[in-house]
Amino acid sequence: MKIDELRALPKISLHDHLDGGVRPATILELADAGGIQTPAQDPKGMSRWIAQQSDAGSLVEYLKSFDLVTSVMQSERALTRVAREFVADLAADGVIYGEVRWAPEQHVAGGLSLDDAVRAVQRGIEEGEDEADAAGRSIRVGQIISAMRQGSRVREIAELAVRHRESGVVGFDIAGPEDGFPASEHRAAFDYLAGEFLPVTVHAGEAAGPASIRSALIDGRALRLGHGVRIAEDLQIIEREGDEVQVQFGDLARWVRDREIPLELSPSSNLQTGAIAQWGDEVADHPFDLLYQLGFSVTVNVDNRTMSGTSLTRELSLLVDAFGYDLDDLEAFQFNAASAAFLPVEEREELVEMIAEGFER
Repeated sequence: MKIDELRALPKISLHDHLDGGVRPATILELADAGGIQTPAQDPKGMSRWIAQQSDAGSLVEYLKSFDLVTSVMQSERALTRVAREFVADLAADGVIYGEVRWAPEQHVAGGLSLDDAVRAVQRGIEEGEDEADAAGRSIRVGQIISAMRQGSRVREIAELAVRHRESGVVGFDIAGPEDGFPASEHRAAFDYLAGEFLPVTVHAGEAAGPASIRSALIDGRALRLGHGVRIAEDLQIIEREGDEVQVQFGDLARWVRDREIPLELSPSSNLQTGAIAQWGDEVADHPFDLLYQLGFSVTVNVDNRTMSGTSLTRELSLLVDAFGYDLDDLEAFQFNAASAAFLPVEEREELVEMIAEGFER
């Protein structure tokens, strides 16, 4: 399938970081306005620098590339602009529904309050939606508020998310260095969110293995797993003959599969952070296809478009090239994502219909 054909397909984006999708040109302009030094002076040079920083092979090193980006996102004006452009780029890529996650606590160094930061991002989202609609591209985007799991503000950020649930926020997440910071350390915050019935997704199964996923499900009450790729460690391949694979499930893997807990898989990012290092160093080595063939609820995501130099269209193209997927497979991934969206069931059903109609065309 050609890239233009893939781009025209209706898509759902569930795992997409705001600070990971800032346009390189925008980084430079905001840095210049704020008197912040940059390692490059033109968009192409900035893209190259980000790519070099991101191909680190570990999540901790990968996350260091965000320091510059977050430094230019410390004002209402900057947050609104970045959010507006974020939505525009999603719409141009054929996305009809997206969830943008970001950590407000990382954007208050310039004096913004947490609430003002959330409102600034929401303003940008709505401006982006209006501009896309005027251009004939229908898109809706919700905020997922992330708390930094290594910090001490998780409960405060959980309360922030609940305060804004009627004005754009659709869910909660914890992000940051996963290994050593399990969801269990924030059990009280997750108990609070459960009591408020706010949906939760947790970064788990990326930089740590099945124990982290187990904590995300039990302690975090996660309805989705942010990445979750290392659930494959709880699968034992008994026999492989051609395309046929006999697999023994661990209890955790069987629970995730049987309960249809969505996996927010991000092929390019999973390569860059070393999340799939034990299986290989190419997209074809990613356990995505194994999980798909075994019936897991797999979804395709970008994680950080700028850091990975990618788009949802490109991620789908990489999977097509690696595993020979056809339109029916790509449609199944979008159905999974639509069903997993943090929306009322009626709105999820509408997304399913929109996807079916778009793929039929």
